[in-house]
Amino acid sequence: MKNKDLKKGLKRLMICIFLCFLGPVVLSQAFKNEEHPYYLPVLFIGLTIMISAISYGAWGILTITRALLEEKNN
Repeated sequence: MKNKDLKKGLKRLMICIFLCFLGPVVLSQAFKNEEHPYYLPVLFIGLTIMISAISYGAWGILTITRALLEEKNN
C-alpha cells in the first residue's frame, strides 16, 4: 500500500464532496434568476462544477484503488 497515493486519493474525494455540494447550489441560483443578464455564465459555471465533481470522484476512487492494490516496489 502506498500511503502517499492513498492520501492523494482521499484529498481528491474531499474536493469531490465539496464540489458535489457547490455545483447544485450554483445551478439552482442560475435557475432562480433566469431573467438576469448573468444567467448563462452562472449556468455554465454550475454545469462545469458538477462535471468536475464527477471527474474528481472517479479520479480519486481510481487513485485509492491503485494505492490499495499495487504492491510495494522494493
